[in-house]
Amino acid sequence: MGADIHGFVECRATYGTLDGDDARWHAAIDLDLLYGGRSYDAFGCLFGVRNQAGFRPLAGDRGLPAEVSPRIRQAFEEWGPDGHSPSWISWAELTTVDWDEPAETVDERVHEYARTPDRGWVRTGKSSRSRRQGRPEGAEWIEDGKLLRVARLVRRDAVPEDGEWAPVWKAMSALADVHGGENVRLVVWFDN
Repeated sequence: MGADIHGFVECRATYGTLDGDDARWHAAIDLDLLYGGRSYDAFGCLFGVRNQAGFRPLAGDRGLPAEVSPRIRQAFEEWGPDGHSPSWISWAELTTVDWDEPAETVDERVHEYARTPDRGWVRTGKSSRSRRQGRPEGAEWIEDGKLLRVARLVRRDAVPEDGEWAPVWKAMSALADVHGGENVRLVVWFDN
């Protein structure tokens, strides 16, 4: 069974100073409008969910923020027991990430490459049928005409700058330009 991500970009409006009314967090945009993928490498890298690539999660197991907006709390609660692993990360945190940081362990899955006439071996995904079988990092072998390799990812592999998460980062960045990075965050949860 697959896991999907749900959530919102949330913002606390500042306009220079916070007062009682402006200090509340607001659900700015539903994540479904910005991200429609299912990248377990990204889920693991960011939040520790389905972390087969072995990353130290940036924001694992944080739960919902205490002062989360009512709209987000309600959306999460509607999932009942099917919603799990809620967490959040601020834009300020995301801007300090070392995207070249390697995963703590070698990927549990074997990386699969196909030969192309003009570019040589090109990664096509992860092999679901081949296992590492104790092979060390960097080991390579040919199976059914495909190159298989045991590899360790870096964060940029899991969340490419121009990949599926780019619209999320652009929306968060735009809000942070107005309200500051500490006042913009991504609040998420998962289902199976």
